Order: sequence, then C-alpha cells, then structure tokens
Amino acid sequence: MIKLSRFLKIYTGSIILVFILVFLQSLSQLYLPTLMAKIVDVGIVQGDTNYILRIGFFMLVVAAGGVISTIIASFLSAKIGAGFGKDVREHIFSRVESFTLHEFDKIGTASLITRSTNDITQVERVLMLILRIMISAPMMGIGGIIMAISTDLKLSLIIVIVIPIISIVIFFIAKKGMPLFKAMQIKLDKLNLVSREGLTGIRVIRAFNRINQEQKRFNEANKDLTNTAIKINQIMAAVMPIMMLIMNFATIAIIWFGGIRIDNGSMQVGDMMAFIQYIMLIMFSLIMVSMMFVMVPRASVSAVRINEVLDTVPEIKDPEHPKKSSTSQRGFIEFRNVTFSYPGAEKPALSNISFKARPGEMTAIIGGTGSGKSTLISLIPRFYDINSGNILIEGVNVHEVSQKTLRAKIGLVPQKSVLFTGTISENIRFGKDDASDSEVLHAAETAQAIEFISEIQDGFASVIAQGGNNLSGGQKQRLAIARALVRKPDIYIFDDSFSALDFKTDAKLRKKLKEETKNSTVLIVAQRVSTIMDADQIIVLDQGEIAGIGKHKDLLNTCEVYREIVSSQLSEEELA
Repeated sequence: MIKLSRFLKIYTGSIILVFILVFLQSLSQLYLPTLMAKIVDVGIVQGDTNYILRIGFFMLVVAAGGVISTIIASFLSAKIGAGFGKDVREHIFSRVESFTLHEFDKIGTASLITRSTNDITQVERVLMLILRIMISAPMMGIGGIIMAISTDLKLSLIIVIVIPIISIVIFFIAKKGMPLFKAMQIKLDKLNLVSREGLTGIRVIRAFNRINQEQKRFNEANKDLTNTAIKINQIMAAVMPIMMLIMNFATIAIIWFGGIRIDNGSMQVGDMMAFIQYIMLIMFSLIMVSMMFVMVPRASVSAVRINEVLDTVPEIKDPEHPKKSSTSQRGFIEFRNVTFSYPGAEKPALSNISFKARPGEMTAIIGGTGSGKSTLISLIPRFYDINSGNILIEGVNVHEVSQKTLRAKIGLVPQKSVLFTGTISENIRFGKDDASDSEVLHAAETAQAIEFISEIQDGFASVIAQGGNNLSGGQKQRLAIARALVRKPDIYIFDDSFSALDFKTDAKLRKKLKEETKNSTVLIVAQRVSTIMDADQIIVLDQGEIAGIGKHKDLLNTCEVYREIVSSQLSEEELA
C-alpha cells in the first residue's frame, strides 16, 4: 500500500488538516473524564451547584468541539478517499490502454475489471479508516494509559494484564485472515470471469442448451467465493465479542479493586469513574487497531494486485526520437524477412515474410485456417512486436514511429465487428471525432449501410445496444467499414470484413471501395476467392509462410495451395 501513497501527494493539505482535527477530537475525549471526576469529587461531594454548572458547561463546549472536529474530519476523509480512488482508477485505465494484447492475455480481462473496481474500493475504504484511526487510536491508547496511571498507579496494573491478551487476539486474527483475503480476491476474479462468459455468450449457451451447465459452473464459483467469505466473516465476527468480553472483565476488575481502594481511602469515587473511562478509551483504541488488522490485510492484497497492473511495463514502447516518413508514397508498406512467434509457442506463427503493398493497389491475403493471415495484419498497427526482420511504413521502421502516429495512418476493420453503446452516427464518428454529417453520410453510403439505416425509425440517431446486439452480422460489418472509411486513412486493412455480406452487397461494396480507396494502400484478408480475384496482388499463406505472390491467373498456374483453395470454391467453368 505504501507504493500507492504517491497518489495522495495532491491531498497533502487536506490530510494534515484531518490529522489536526482528529488530534483535537482525541484531546477532547481524553479531557472529558477528568472534568467528570472534578464534578463528582468537588461539586457533588461538597454540594457546590455553581461549580457543577460551570464545569458541566465547559464539558459541553469541549464535547461540541470534539463533535465538530469529528464531522469535518469525516467529510475530508471521505473526500480524500473518493479522490484517491478516482485517481487510481484513471491511472489503471490509462495503463491498461497502453498494454499490448499479450499483457491482456497474461492478466486476463476479468481480473483487470476486478482490480479496477473491487480492489480499488477495498483500498479506498481502508484509506478512509487509516486517516481517522492513524492519529486517533495511538493517541487515545497512549494518552489513556498516561491519564490512567496519573489517576491511580496501582490500579493501572490491570492495563498491564489486558493489553498483552488483546495483542495476542489481534495477532491471531491477522495470521488467520491474510491468506483468506488473498484467496477471496482470486475467487472473485473467477466469479467475474464465469459471469462475463455467461452474459456475453448467452446466445451460444441457449443455442446448445447449456443453460443448466453454465448455471452449475456459476453456482460452483459463487459457492467457492461464499465459503471463503463466510470463513473471513466468522473470524471478523469473533473480534468484537472477544474484545467486549475482555473489556467487561477489565471493568469488573476495576470496580472490584477500585471499590477496595475507595473503602481504604486511597482513591476517590470520581477518580474511579474517570479511571473506568480511560480504560474504555484504551480498549476502544485497541478495538480500532484490531479493525485495522482485519481490514488492512485485505486492502494489502488488493494494493498488490493494483500495483501489479501499474508496474506492468508494456512490451511495445514508443521511440524517444520518432522518425518521419522518408518516402512520398503515402501508405507504402514493406515486409522484410519478418518472423513472429506468440509467447510460449513451439514454432513461429509467421516465418520469413517479405512483400510490398503500394498505394493505389489492393493487396489480398488468403490461406487456410491458422495460416497466419490475421496475425500478419496485426503486425502492421504494431499490436505485437516481431522477433526478427523489419516492417516499414512509408520507408520508416514501425519501431521508429510513435504508436499514435502509426495508427493514425490506418483504418482497420477487424474480423469481429466491435461496436460501442451509442448512436449509429457516434459509432461511425469513432473513426474521426470531427467528421461532418456529410462525411458520415458518405461513409455510410460507400459501406452500403445507408439502406438499412434509413429503414430504422431514428436513422443515424438510432441507439446501438452493447456490442451491437440489436444489429445483424452484416449490418455490424458495414458500420465497421463505414467507421474506417470516414477516417480517410493512408492504409486500409480489412480482416475478413465481408464474410457476413451477401454476394450482391459484397460486389456493390467492393466497387465503391475501389473508387474510395484509389489513392490508399488496401490490404484485404478474405476467405472468399471471389472477393479478391481482382486484387493487384494476392499473397497466399500456408502454415505461416508465403506459398505464392501474384495475380489470380498467375497463381492458378504457379501456386498449388492457391489452386486448391480456388477449386474448393469455384466450379470448373468459373475456374476457366
């Protein structure tokens, strides 16, 4: 948790003020028993009503000062805690946004969600507790001991017996609780993972009648978390009864031995009442410390998990001195002997890939499942870093260009069309924030999306559900294409982006795209041969290697892999 204290620097003034207010609150609580003892020993014993009223009014002033200090300190503590949580969440989100896909796979999406929500909440709660207790508990404990000793030294021996007993209880609770808190956060990750898969995959679950099995999987994860939570709550529930039992026995001992000392004339009644109050303050401070020992271990586990995210250094970094394009050909792409392996893979996903994609040309990529098509285009926006070779964009190595500059040149339409909650217009403008209405309309027309948009009641103002679940696959693909088109980039990348379109729409779209992208470099990953037959260059991939490069007719004669793909899709007449 100490590493996270850097987020508290901007709240230094407020923290100091909280400590001062808590200090004043503690002073008022320590002073009140002394005033009460004076009222009993002087005012009541001597029957001095004026003295009672005078000291009583002063007690009210002291108590009011303590109450005001407590209220302001609580308000500031809550403000600091909420501000701290906000800042940490912002930093985590910012750091996660810079992660490569490998870091996402390593930590896990469900775990990242837990760390940015539940874990931060745990630390936030403990921070508020620390701000209130860090000064208050030690001061009331130490101050109470000093005041109790000054009141009656012999009776203070009870404190010497009580404190070690409470310390043993606190140590036992901390030792038992720490492993359980760590296990609970891991099990919370698992529950979030199962919940997320169950909600996002509800269509598949229903289609395969797996509702009962998924319910069972959720119940198992939920029960596992519940059992751990019960164990933790059992330990926490035992804290207060044990503390109250010790406190009550201590009170009985004080009254018993205090009564003997009063009977002997060694102590006054008011002093014994004050002594009981000081013992209560000491016990109360120890209870607050025990609460810290219960909550801090869980927050510590959460803090470690938060720091793991914040300390994760993305594998892909921007260069200190980015270079500018060294060619006048905007969007020119060149692969030079590129080899890439996924972390932990036995063999490379791509080996010795070399080709050039020029502006004004369409470069198509085709191959069997697992041949490395999507992997190849993921290297262009630098989603992954290659193991060897070079990828040049406009004559500059992608490692020598900032990621923001590189990706600003690219309009990517991914294999899985991802849409965001909002209107159709907002989703298209995701590619270009300041796009005018005419640019949005033109992009939608080019992507063949205007037809279905105009049929919807609210048109471009129609709201898209989360993940685009209220649209068909073809509609989502066309909106994703429009989002890339409105950006007017130098490089267009279509990763199997026409698979959900019918042949008529596909043909019309390709015709429009040819006009729209005539000055840009276009890369298309496709499964359909009919989509790429007219490409200026076709790259055939087989098991991560290039099996052939050329035009459709040339490859039919020179590339066996391509010929097999074509013959599996086209008839003999079409092939001729």
